[in-house]
Amino acid sequence: MSRAGPDAVATLVSFHAHPDDEAIPTAGTLAKAAMDGHRVVLVFATRGEHGEVAESFLDPGEELWKRREQETMRSAEILGAARVEFLGYVDSGMMGTPENDAPGSFWRADVEEAAARLAAILAEEDADVLTVYDDHGVYGHPDHIQVHRVGVRAAELAGTSRVYESTANRDHVVQGLLEAREMGVELPGDLDPDAFSDFGVGEDAITTVVDVTDFLDVKRASMRAHASQISETSFFLSIPEEFFARAFGQEWYIRRGAPPGTNETSLFD
Repeated sequence: MSRAGPDAVATLVSFHAHPDDEAIPTAGTLAKAAMDGHRVVLVFATRGEHGEVAESFLDPGEELWKRREQETMRSAEILGAARVEFLGYVDSGMMGTPENDAPGSFWRADVEEAAARLAAILAEEDADVLTVYDDHGVYGHPDHIQVHRVGVRAAELAGTSRVYESTANRDHVVQGLLEAREMGVELPGDLDPDAFSDFGVGEDAITTVVDVTDFLDVKRASMRAHASQISETSFFLSIPEEFFARAFGQEWYIRRGAPPGTNETSLFD
C-alpha cells in the first residue's frame, strides 16, 4: 500500500497481535482517523498461524497464515489503512498451550528485539500516535500481553509520546450482556456476564472513549473480511443491529501518562 499524500494530518500506528484483532476493538477508530485525513498504519506481530478454522474452509494445501494475511489486506482496505506490516513472529496460541514455547513464538520473543522492529516503523513513519493493548492484553492472551510490553518499549525507543492502550469497558460490557440476556438473546457460553471479572478494566480507568456509531457498517465489514475467524453465524455478526451498536458503538482506551480525570473523545485531542 502506498504512503498517504502530504495533506495527511497525523500518523496513527495501530499495533496488534493477530489478523482480525484490529477489527473488533479498534476498527471504528481507525476508519474514522482515515476518513479525517490521518495516515493509518497497521502492524501485526504474527500472522495468526494457530487460529481456529472450520473444517474444509481452507483450500486443499492452503495454510491458514496465508489466508489470514489476505484477509488482513482486505480489512485494511476497508478501513482505509495506508500501510500494513508484519513483524514476523509466530502466533503463540492461548495461554498455557504448547505453542507458547514454540520457536519464534511472539510470547517468547525478546522484548528489546521485538520493540526495535516496531520502533523502526514508528521512526520511519514519524508516528504521532501508537495504539497497543492494556497491560493484561484485555483478556489475558499471551500475544496481547506481549503487544503491550513490546509496544510500550518501542514507543520509548522511537520517542512516540502519545500511546493509547486499547481496552474494554468491563462495566459497559457486562451491563450490555445482562440486558441482552433479559431480552431473550441467546448468548454463547463464553459470553456469560458472570465470567467477566478479569476482562478489560473498570470504567473509571478509561481516559478515552471514541464514538464510532457512524462507522458500524465499516466495522462489520472489517470483521466480515476475516471470514476464517469470524463467520457469518458468529455471535459478532449474527446479533441484531441494536445490540451490535450497543456492544461496538464505542471504543475504549487508556492514554499512558494521562492525568487523573482525563476524559477524551479522540486519539488526536
